[in-house]
Amino acid sequence: MDKLRLFDTHCHLNDAKLARDIAGTLERAEAAGVRKMAVVGCDWRSSLYAVHLAEKYPQLIALVGFHPSDSAGLNEKVLAELAELAALPQVKAVGEIGLDYYWPEPSHDVQRYWFIEQIHLAKDLHKPIAIHDREAHGDVFNIIREENAGEYGGVMHCFSGSWELAKEALRRNFYISLAGPVTFKNSRQLPEVAKNCPLDRLLIETDSPYLAPEPHRGTTNEPSNVYFVAEKIAAIRGISVEEVAEATYENACRLYGI
Repeated sequence: MDKLRLFDTHCHLNDAKLARDIAGTLERAEAAGVRKMAVVGCDWRSSLYAVHLAEKYPQLIALVGFHPSDSAGLNEKVLAELAELAALPQVKAVGEIGLDYYWPEPSHDVQRYWFIEQIHLAKDLHKPIAIHDREAHGDVFNIIREENAGEYGGVMHCFSGSWELAKEALRRNFYISLAGPVTFKNSRQLPEVAKNCPLDRLLIETDSPYLAPEPHRGTTNEPSNVYFVAEKIAAIRGISVEEVAEATYENACRLYGI
């Protein structure tokens, strides 16, 4: 797939399931046309490793941050260290940050506090953010509005909402990133988002090793599978995979300042 340029804008090569075979994973990604990948941190350790990988492999960039489910591990000292890490040139955004109300812990108050603090961190550095939003749409968008969170751009990672919600994100200077769920047969809202989102505001991702797209659903996901996300979006929009790949690649480069 030499003519394809795909950008997996959100993957976890720092996860144990993929970290054991980085070379093989990157080789398969290259064969599938994946030219760039964003390795995303969820806590201190995974953020450090994301930076390490981005230093080692030129096709990788790093995002650093604390996932809402890991936000109880934050304190002022760790936040200051995270700010130093986020200032490095290999780090192109702060993420993934946000709210996850699927699990009862950490408390919603703790999650909201550290989400806002990490937004401030990113704004201080003039860097975009990658937002994780699971069953928390109302609070996430209230915070986005109140904090002007999209001032330096951002992405709604693995977007799971309606087209109406996507339009609000677009108005707030966020890109919409679609992942494996857009390919699922039971996906109800995402095909409408994929069809209507302006092509210059759309991104694609795997969120690997999670959420493998059809036809690999239920297996360990990896960046090479971002092709199937692009393929599904192309089918929904009635355009070529190459057009989706090129547009989303350019969008990602613009977001991350590459």
